[in-house]
Amino acid sequence: MQQSTITFNSESLSDTLRFGHALAVALPAQAAVALHGTLGAGKTLLVQGMASALDIDPHTVTSPTFVICNEYIGNKTLIHADVYRLNDSDDFLAIGGAEWFQAEAITLIEWAEKIEDCLPHNTYHVHISQLDTNSRQITLHSPSEMVLNSITQLLPAV
Repeated sequence: MQQSTITFNSESLSDTLRFGHALAVALPAQAAVALHGTLGAGKTLLVQGMASALDIDPHTVTSPTFVICNEYIGNKTLIHADVYRLNDSDDFLAIGGAEWFQAEAITLIEWAEKIEDCLPHNTYHVHISQLDTNSRQITLHSPSEMVLNSITQLLPAV
């Protein structure tokens, strides 16, 4: 599937939250999002920005590293999973992870490269690269030009 790309330079925590907000508004109610980035890159912060946009208290959003998955219900449902502790796709399938992609929810998967073969073909990929202490480069690879256009309108600086 052809994917288009936008890149956003985040110079602060609030910029990352703002990108998350725009992403949540732009995505359809059912979408798979692979979150890529090193420890501390800002993946959970981006999810907090998404939660805020959907009338979910962002302070309730925490990294699901030890619980594997958290679900938050707002204007859209967020399923936030972290598959870092899983060995492979077989572990993901054994815990019912494939069912998350069938839910009427935005399903966010941290460390998605571990289960690449389980991701739907129309997955959105967000790569967060830490440039320095405060700066991040956020790149979105999207199967939907409409989502990219919406984000561009919401974030004129994109």
